[in-house]
Amino acid sequence: MHKRTRAGAVAAVTVAAVAAGAALTVPAGASPRVGSAPRFLSASELPPHPSSAWTADKVKPGMPDELRYCLEEPLLAYDMSYRAFRTDLDTTARQLTVVVGTKAKAKALAGSLNKAYKKCAKRADAQPDLEATYKSYGSLSVEEGARVHGMHVETSWGANDVELLSVGRDGRTVTVVHWSQMGDLSHAPLAAFKKTTKRAVNKLY
Repeated sequence: MHKRTRAGAVAAVTVAAVAAGAALTVPAGASPRVGSAPRFLSASELPPHPSSAWTADKVKPGMPDELRYCLEEPLLAYDMSYRAFRTDLDTTARQLTVVVGTKAKAKALAGSLNKAYKKCAKRADAQPDLEATYKSYGSLSVEEGARVHGMHVETSWGANDVELLSVGRDGRTVTVVHWSQMGDLSHAPLAAFKKTTKRAVNKLY
C-alpha cells in the first residue's frame, strides 16, 4: 500500500525499497497489441482540483516510486509504462499500464494487484508509527471491469494522507490509476475518480 504522508511514512519505505534495488524485467510474451500502444489519460481527465490545474508529465517506462510499496511484487515480472500528474499544491496522481501475453494473464494480474493493495493497508497498519484505514469502493462496469480502493494513513507525528487507487482491464492490458493528497477519506473525490477510471480503461484502445 503506499501512503504518502507528505514527506514521510510510506515514502520512506518506498525509498528504502528502491535503494535496495528491484529491477523490472520484461517477460517473454508481454508485448502490446500489434500496431497499437495503449493510450494514457491527459491532465484534463483527472478529478478536478478546486484551486489548481493538473500538469501531466510525458509517458515513461517503468514503475513510479509511489506504487512500489504496495504493487511492486505482483509487477516484478512485467515491462510497464506510466504517466505522472501533479498540481501546484499537494495533490498528485499517476497512471501505470501493463500489457501481458494473454487475456487470462491480464485477468490474473489484475486480481493480484487488487489483493496486493488490500494487504498493503494491513502491512502499513502493523507499523508502529502508522495507522492505515482501507476501504473498498467496489467494481465498475467498463470493458473487462475495474475495481476501486481507498486508503487513509495517519502517522504518530500527525501527518495525514488519503489516496484512491483503481485497477482496470481491457483485453490483455491492465491499468492502475492512483490519486493522493493530504487529508482523509472524506476529502477524496470518489465520484470524479470513478469517472477518471472509466475514462482510463476506455481510452486504452
